Amino acid sequence: MKRITKASELAEAGLIPADRVDALHRVASRFAIALTPAVHGRIDPADPADPIARQFVPSTAELDVAPDELEDPIGDAAYTPLKGVTHRYPDRVLLKPSHACPVYCRFCFRREAVGPGGESLSPAELDAALDYIARDARIWEVILSGGDPLILSPRRLGEIVRRLDSIPHVGVIRIHTRVPAVEPERVTPALVAALRARKAVWVVLHANHARELDARTREAVARLVDAGVPMLAQTVLLAGVNDDPSALEQLFRALVAMRVKPYYLHHADLAPGTAHFRTSIATGQALVRSLRGRVSGLCQPSYVLDIPGGAGKVPIGPSYLHESPAGETLVVEDWQGKLHVYPDFEER
Repeated sequence: MKRITKASELAEAGLIPADRVDALHRVASRFAIALTPAVHGRIDPADPADPIARQFVPSTAELDVAPDELEDPIGDAAYTPLKGVTHRYPDRVLLKPSHACPVYCRFCFRREAVGPGGESLSPAELDAALDYIARDARIWEVILSGGDPLILSPRRLGEIVRRLDSIPHVGVIRIHTRVPAVEPERVTPALVAALRARKAVWVVLHANHARELDARTREAVARLVDAGVPMLAQTVLLAGVNDDPSALEQLFRALVAMRVKPYYLHHADLAPGTAHFRTSIATGQALVRSLRGRVSGLCQPSYVLDIPGGAGKVPIGPSYLHESPAGETLVVEDWQGKLHVYPDFEER
C-alpha cells in the first residue's frame, strides 16, 4: 500500500467508486487528502458506515458550509502574537512548527490552515517563537501542535525539545499527535530519544475509534511509554464514528490498557463543511453520562467545548447535582439515575 493523496488514488485503492472522483476532486482542491498505508489497511471498503473511512475519506458534504461555521473556529488568529505561536492562556502557549500532517482528518478544526503546502517555521521564525517563550516568565507549559509535530525529523524535533528544556520557567512540554495511530513506523528509537528532556514531556495521542489502536499502534505507544514518556489521549465526538456508548467504552478501555489516559472528549468544532460530523451537546452529555458506572474513572475524559472566538475550553459534561425544592439540601444523582439527598451546609 502507498500513501494516498488524490481522489483518483482513492478510487484505485477501491475506497470510492470511480464515478465519485470528479466530485471529490472538488473537495480535495479545498481540503487536503492524505491516508497513510496504516489507515488505508484498517478500512473495510465493503462497509458504507466504516468509522475509519468516515474520518479520512472525503465526502461532498464537506462543500456544504453552514452559516455558523467559521474558518477559524476556536479563534487562534486573535491570540497569535507572531507566526507559529498561539497564546490564549497566561501560563501556556501553542507552538506550531509545521502545518503538515501524515493524514488529514475530514473534521479538522484547522482544515483551512493545514495541508501538504502548509509552511513549516523557518529557522528565523522558530528562533523568534522560542525567544517569545523565553521572554515571558508566565509560560509554564508549551504545547507542540500544528500540523503534527511528530512529522518533523528526530533531529529537528530534538532541537526544539532541547531549546524548550533550557528555558528555566518552562516546566512542561506537551506534544499533540496522530502519528502513533496513523503512521506508527515514525515512532523510531531516534524519535523517542528526541523527546528526552529534564523537564516533563507529555505526548497526547489523538484517537477516535478502537480500531485505530491495532498491534502496530500499541507497539509504537509502548516504545514511548517504556522510555518514560507519559501519555494522554484526546478524542473528538463524531457522528457516525464514535457517537454510541459501546464505541466510546471500547476506545477508552483500549487506551487505558495501553497506559494512555483519556484526557479530553472534544465536542466537534464549527469548522467549515463539518456539520455532518457534529452531534448535539445533549447527545454528548448523554453519552458521557452513560459511561459513568460502565467504566472506571481512568477511562473517563472531560467532555469539553472550545468556545468560538478564542475564549478557551470549558467542561460541558452532565451535572449530577440538583437543588431540592426546599433549597436547604442538594439532590445527588448516582450512576444508575437514583436520587439521594445530601445536606448542603453553609460555610462557617
